Amino acid sequence: MKITQVSAHYPRWPQTPGGWRPRLWQIVVRVESDTGVVGYGYGGGGEASLPIVNGHFRELLTGRAVESVDDIAAIWDDIYFASIPYGRRGVGVMALSGVDLALWDLLGKATERPVYDLLGGLARPKVRAYATGNDPEWHAELGFTAHKFSHRWTGDPADYDKAIASAEAARQHLGDDALVMADCYLSWDAAVTEEMAHRLAPYNLYWFEDVLTPDHLAEQAGVRPRIKPVQLAGGEHEFTHYGFGEIARTGALDIWQPDVTWCGGITATLRIIELAAPSGARVVPHRGGEIWGLHIIAAGLCDDLGELVVGQRSTRQERLWLDEPQAVDGYLAVTDKPGLGVRLNEKMLTDSL
Repeated sequence: MKITQVSAHYPRWPQTPGGWRPRLWQIVVRVESDTGVVGYGYGGGGEASLPIVNGHFRELLTGRAVESVDDIAAIWDDIYFASIPYGRRGVGVMALSGVDLALWDLLGKATERPVYDLLGGLARPKVRAYATGNDPEWHAELGFTAHKFSHRWTGDPADYDKAIASAEAARQHLGDDALVMADCYLSWDAAVTEEMAHRLAPYNLYWFEDVLTPDHLAEQAGVRPRIKPVQLAGGEHEFTHYGFGEIARTGALDIWQPDVTWCGGITATLRIIELAAPSGARVVPHRGGEIWGLHIIAAGLCDDLGELVVGQRSTRQERLWLDEPQAVDGYLAVTDKPGLGVRLNEKMLTDSL
């Protein structure tokens, strides 16, 4: 099977995310083959990544054979090497992520095997999901037994009380046995992290996520042993196994959170998981409850915990990917459909496939 066409597309997002994302959110990658089989992937980088995929990557991919997982790994290495002058991190690797996922989908469909089977087989028929958001009452109603709330530090001492209120509400609605985590989104520092660990101790939080930026690994390594038993988590803004090698070298994190659609796809995530093992770190993919990471978790290659960003109860979400598994009583189950097992909602694209 040889690749005949590659294209990237930016969806028509009905509710554009804020922050850095309005023109830099997720892309769709389509890879066609001479057998008629088509693979779809999901990458990052938004509009900035389109010319990378539709230009340089297309030239590198057209005519390449895809017969095995080893072929996908070789393609990954070739694209990464060729894009080093402008890639290595950020948008370049986010674009590569979409291509890599499309190749895994392509191979699975061509061999009539789900991606988890290409990864060694189904080890977890059900995967525990956790809901990210600030409505623990709703998350409890939906059946989740794990919940992550967001907390941004603004410098106001009242922010401590806000964190306590969020943790208290989580315990009130989900109970003492639920997993509760805090996402700090790069806004805390070492002193705030230690004080939060002290003040939130009665609520038994599992982890603090992204307390500092990815460039503050030494600081995170220093604070990590001082907040036990809380685990220090992060990594969604890191890229490839090369980047996670620095996390391993510094011992900055207990829990690694590569985003499969940003860090380099399934191929990079597998290498990150392999790197984590000797360091004793655990891997919980960022947004791992989405289909792109779910196959890895279902194959038993990392922790049994998949994140779902569920939005708000009053907001209707238009789905870009159809047939994606939905949580039932707090658990997700992959199907046995070939490839990644989802279909593209083509109505949400801004251009024609």
